[in-house]
Amino acid sequence: MKKVVLAFSGGLDTSFCCIYLTRDLGLEVHSVIVNTGGFSAEELATIEKRAYELGVKSHAVVDETENYYRDSIKYLIFGNVLKNATYPLSVSAERVCQATAIANYAKKIGAECVAHGSTGAGNDQVRFDMIFNTLIPGVEIITPIRDLKLSREAEIEYLSKHGVEYSAEKAKYSINKGIWGTSVGGAETLTSNQYLPDSAWPTPVTSSTPRQVTIDFEHGEPVALDGNKIGAVRVIQELQAIAQPYGIGRDIHVGDTIIGIKGRVGFEAAAPVILIKAHHTLEKHTLTKWQLAWKDQIAGFYGNYMHEGQMHDPVMRDIEAFLTSSQSTVNGRVYIELNPYRFTILGIDSPNDLMSNKFGTYGEMNNGWTGDDVKGFSKIFGNQTLIWHKVNAK
Repeated sequence: MKKVVLAFSGGLDTSFCCIYLTRDLGLEVHSVIVNTGGFSAEELATIEKRAYELGVKSHAVVDETENYYRDSIKYLIFGNVLKNATYPLSVSAERVCQATAIANYAKKIGAECVAHGSTGAGNDQVRFDMIFNTLIPGVEIITPIRDLKLSREAEIEYLSKHGVEYSAEKAKYSINKGIWGTSVGGAETLTSNQYLPDSAWPTPVTSSTPRQVTIDFEHGEPVALDGNKIGAVRVIQELQAIAQPYGIGRDIHVGDTIIGIKGRVGFEAAAPVILIKAHHTLEKHTLTKWQLAWKDQIAGFYGNYMHEGQMHDPVMRDIEAFLTSSQSTVNGRVYIELNPYRFTILGIDSPNDLMSNKFGTYGEMNNGWTGDDVKGFSKIFGNQTLIWHKVNAK
């Protein structure tokens, strides 16, 4: 029997794939779940139990949380990346990490095939296929849901015929949870005019009392929460646990898919949106205007290319080098207040703050130059525009 490594989450699509690959294609299925920080130990144990109930030969958990932060999330923070000024690439970046880990696992066990549960209408099929083609080019890619053009109802019916019950209510929403946010897809996101109901969001809103938190950054990386230096991954996880019950970071992203159609997806990502806003605020105090301007352009390209699954293009390493260099002075503490469905950046403290009153106070007084200096500068600064108007005046 040929070995196939199945990217497994325990949801409807990958449950279908388990049965189909084993019973219809006669393959030896080795399921693997790549944990990017979204699963508890109990959830991982439940998923493993389900995999074996579905007939896999082996099941493995690959924990990529630290690698995911180091190789992707860190640069999304450095670049303040929000696709279409909204979406923190919660799933996009995660899929690149997962596909890479699955390709490496397929190499490790000598699998002849690799499978995933992507449909034919979304971005994931491109991300997974492209990375598999790059990293394991001789391995066959099998995509049952896409190839058979299955609806969720058809998948449930197939599983039922093979003695596997799957709740239609449970299948109503597709939820993907990771350290950089949770995506939510359902009937409402297939329309242009409906919003997700409260019941669809994984985290209910239970916090209402205003709360202040602080985040410390060193060289652009979040290292401490409320003064406790716990490292970036734990800052993200603990900030998420505090802020998500306020309903912060809930939104619906509308964007262009890699294959050219528009798509909508709901997401809750309190920690990502707070961290990006806090980091950007600190940068506005500590970077020059041209550092900020070039970062915006380069980071926009970086986010779009990552969204399209192109993380293995060497240009991404070049951009990461630029982003890393830009963070040398992005140090300090950011003060934030949390309220239901919103947060406020209160201010920052930084040894690299360029608003230092040694040089002047905006709109009030200056210490580093005279009024005559400004008069002369203003004439020279506008000289070419003056010449243009004189030459072309009617």
